Amino acid sequence: MKKFLKIFLIFFVGNFVFAQNSNDGNIETSSKKSLGEKGTMFVFWGWNRAMFSKSDIHFKGNGYDFVLHNVVAHDRPSDLSWDYINPGEVSKPQFNFRLGYFIKDNLAIVIAQDHMKYVMDQDQTVDFTGHISDPTYAAMVQNGQVNLTDEKFLTFEHTDGLNYINLGVEKYKNLYAKENLEILWSYGGGLGLMFPKSNVKIFGNERSDRFHVAGFGADVRTNINFVLWKRLMARVEGKFGYINMPDVKTTLNNKPDKASHDFVFGQINFGIGYVFNIKKK
Repeated sequence: MKKFLKIFLIFFVGNFVFAQNSNDGNIETSSKKSLGEKGTMFVFWGWNRAMFSKSDIHFKGNGYDFVLHNVVAHDRPSDLSWDYINPGEVSKPQFNFRLGYFIKDNLAIVIAQDHMKYVMDQDQTVDFTGHISDPTYAAMVQNGQVNLTDEKFLTFEHTDGLNYINLGVEKYKNLYAKENLEILWSYGGGLGLMFPKSNVKIFGNERSDRFHVAGFGADVRTNINFVLWKRLMARVEGKFGYINMPDVKTTLNNKPDKASHDFVFGQINFGIGYVFNIKKK
């Protein structure tokens, strides 16, 4: 996570310096622009790599109430294939969707979905506090620790996925504008709901695998946008945020069993979009 934070800070600071240089006359700009004008809309589809901090995961249900401490998890990018552009399979990889509308010049409201994947590493031993009534699984706890390599104890994923449905505000600054190329920098933040499809299997129970509202998230973001011929958009974005999910379903049939955890996350996103100008002439 520290490595990702360094990359994010370099990206954010680099964007800021780049934007400030435009005020010094080092970057040519003009009034000929499309993205950023009041009434403009854009749609965007892209892909991401995500990183997550360690988290304490609290499991509670019939016969158990325990916490696994400092659990390590990673994302799960799909192998490079036609799934990334196949209309019937595009939701399988880690993706990002944006729909933006400029309510005034250089200020946009953005509806978004960030489809990340969160996978608990099985090859780890973590600290354990709490109790388990079942002697089979209680015996897996040794000296206050449990080895998660044995999948009979637990598998824990948000892989269909860790869906962050959010509403954001983004401020844009035009850095360069020519007839067929615009470059814009933006920054902003968002807030939204977590709607994961969590794949969880605990103590040999049937896997819980269903969409549900599990909590909330918040983020800050910055990006560089390249607009070609006033319509085609390419974006590179860095995002940093916080997720809190107090209601992760861990068993089927609406049992009260659940897990809760919170963590910080980071993303690097890239993709393409299209710009619509719906201003009244």
